[in-house]
Amino acid sequence: MFPSKVLMDKVFGNLAHVRGLLTYRLSPHELKPFAGAFSKGGPNMIPRTTSTIMTWLPVLITSVFIYVTVEKSHKKRQRKNPNDYLNEVDPNTLID
Repeated sequence: MFPSKVLMDKVFGNLAHVRGLLTYRLSPHELKPFAGAFSKGGPNMIPRTTSTIMTWLPVLITSVFIYVTVEKSHKKRQRKNPNDYLNEVDPNTLID
């Protein structure tokens, strides 16, 4: 079974024709990626942030506090206790 000449001339996206389906496309050269980013996006950021700040700010503060406390505790526990080495003798200072 060989594909027909009609199917061989079409690209993958155009293999079928569906009735009643409208498609619209814009050229990538006609799009404006930052259209309204500064005039609408900047002022819109303030109300969105203030409306959701009580959702994420306590979690952020708690996470930073836990991280700082754990790191400080870890550094403190990694230090050597000088009292453990008071009675040790350095082998380089021994004279026979």
